[in-house]
Amino acid sequence: MAEITAYLYNKCGTCRKAKKWLDEQGITYKEVPIVDEPPTKEQLREYWQQSGLDLKKFFNTSGQAYRELGLKDRLKDMSEEEMLDLLASDGKLIKRPLLVSGDKTTVGFKEEEMEKTWK
Repeated sequence: MAEITAYLYNKCGTCRKAKKWLDEQGITYKEVPIVDEPPTKEQLREYWQQSGLDLKKFFNTSGQAYRELGLKDRLKDMSEEEMLDLLASDGKLIKRPLLVSGDKTTVGFKEEEMEKTWK
């Protein structure tokens, strides 16, 4: 398997759980600080398309920026292009951890999904 790129935020408990899980499985990954180096709009488009998820699933709905921007009500009226622009503009808006390798992408940390995708 190609190396995993893990977009993480060091103050995020879910990211720490994911790192611990990857380390315990002996899975190597390249850590990218999602707030300092968020994925580009084109990268996000690719990750979203290969994930098979609704683009709204890429938003960190529990984040402060999400609440401040009132996205709960605004997302339903936004185009995919607008959502991608918004996600690319602020790493804190992206649900994490975001793990990517080859044609695989996972968003968030669910152990059973991690087992299925990354082991």
